[in-house]
Amino acid sequence: MANTKELSVEEKLRAIYALQLIDSKIDEIRNVRGELPLEVEDLEDEVAGLSKRLDKLNDDLNNIDHQAKEKKNNIDDHKAAIKKYTEQQKNVRNNREFNSLSKEIEFQELEIQLAEKHIKEMKVTFENKKEIVNQTKDKLESKENHLKHKKAELSDIMAETEKDENFLIEKSNDFRGKIEARLLAAYDRIRNSVVNGLAVVSIERGASAGSFFTIPPQTQMEIAGRKKILTDEHSGRILVDSVLADEEREKMDKIFAKM
Repeated sequence: MANTKELSVEEKLRAIYALQLIDSKIDEIRNVRGELPLEVEDLEDEVAGLSKRLDKLNDDLNNIDHQAKEKKNNIDDHKAAIKKYTEQQKNVRNNREFNSLSKEIEFQELEIQLAEKHIKEMKVTFENKKEIVNQTKDKLESKENHLKHKKAELSDIMAETEKDENFLIEKSNDFRGKIEARLLAAYDRIRNSVVNGLAVVSIERGASAGSFFTIPPQTQMEIAGRKKILTDEHSGRILVDSVLADEEREKMDKIFAKM
């Protein structure tokens, strides 16, 4: 980093504009991917959520089925008790014993009716849950297929662009190493505050690139003199003259051609 102090203003301007050209090229590559990485991430979250919901629904079905089987077993127990009490009635010694057994039989019959009612309710709930399970399965399958397609699409783009991006990131880091910390911090701050990521722009037709605000002739002369680092008072962007910009673009085009 010691050699950064030895750079002239012109060399600093060339380095910072070259860095801008490289970083803009990286932006282009990342824009090709667009929202795809976020789409994949969102789909992965949806698939995970649906899978969890499906597991919960299947647990509910298993619980309902288990409870229904218990009710059926209880019915068998109540029927066995009725059979036992009916047999006992044949051997009673008085009406009091007979009536007592009749009440037990009646109670067991009521328990059977209640259990059968619960089984019917469980059957309805089970069928409704089963329909929701099928719908969730279909939705999950659709989302999984969509995710598979999007992942393949992202993988193809990554395969095409990753090598170029890594090459450019390495070049970006090389140029960052040539620029003093304060100027680099200003560059990053401006770059992060604008939509198009342009922190350094050239003068075009008397205005900073992409701007309609004219730069005073005196300021244009100072920029062309390359003795001071000047910024656009409207956008805050660092300004370079068009000749320097053309020269650096030509150099960068040769570097980009190697990708």
